[in-house]
Formats: sequence, C-alpha cells, structure tokens
Amino acid sequence: MKVTSTMKKVIGKIVGLGCMATSVFCITACDSNLDIQSSYPFHVEIMPVPLRVTQGETVEIRCSLLAEGRTHDTQYTIRWFLYDGKGSMTYNGHVLKANDRYLLTSHEFRLYYTSESSDAHNFIVVVEDNYGQSQQLEFKFNNEDEEKVAVENGGQGVEGRQ
Repeated sequence: MKVTSTMKKVIGKIVGLGCMATSVFCITACDSNLDIQSSYPFHVEIMPVPLRVTQGETVEIRCSLLAEGRTHDTQYTIRWFLYDGKGSMTYNGHVLKANDRYLLTSHEFRLYYTSESSDAHNFIVVVEDNYGQSQQLEFKFNNEDEEKVAVENGGQGVEGRQ
C-alpha cells in the first residue's frame, strides 16, 4: 500500500490531536496542592511530682515528648512562666529565663525547679513545635487546697492543656 500525501496529513492531524488531548488530560489531572503531612500531633507526659516543696528544695520534673508521626524535621522548644511564688528553672544545666524559648535537644528531658520561698508556687511550662502546635503544663506546689489539686491532677501536682 502506497501512502499518499493526503494520508500523511490525516495521520499527522490524528497524532497532533492525540498529543494535545494527552497534554490536556495530564494538566487537568494533576493537583498542585500536594497533601504532604509534616506536622504531627504530640503530647508531653510527666512523671509524678510532689505537691509540696520547701524553700531551697529542687524538684525534678521528668518529661517525655511523644509525637504521632515522623518528626525528624520538627523542632521543639520549651518556655516557662512563674506566676505565683519565687523560684528558678533549669534545663540541661542552664537557668531558664521566664518566657524565653529554648530548643529541646531530646524527646526525653528533665527540668529542675528550685523553690526560693515557702509560699505557693504556680507556673506553666509550654512545649511548642515549629508548626505552631503547643501543649501547656501547669504546675502547682504548696497550694492551700492540696487535696483538691491532687484529685484533679491524679495526685501529680500538674495539669496538662493543649
């Protein structure tokens, strides 16, 4: 069979239309909004802490940060604020300034609160990730209504909020 110039034109048009249809299909089938999850929920677990602390005493607060997914690119920071009482907080041997952010270097970490008075001590510790998620932990020592605090907090002297 001999291919004529008319057949070549028809075949060329069919191939051209096929290429155009394929490219239109590919463009409309693609979604530029890829759903890649990089932020995962997390929470901080705290080992039990005492409800009472005396002046000069240091309380160890053992913490475990638990995330629900891959977090190798996630950075976590910690900050604290003492709103009742007088004391200091240390992490990795450094005294933490109130409300300044400090990078957490491990998912297992310890904080040390040292009481500088015998009054009630109330403070919060906030753990945040670089995606804007946070968990606030509230600590209460030497409160007048200790039994109520112990019952509300499972006998731990700490409250967790998200």
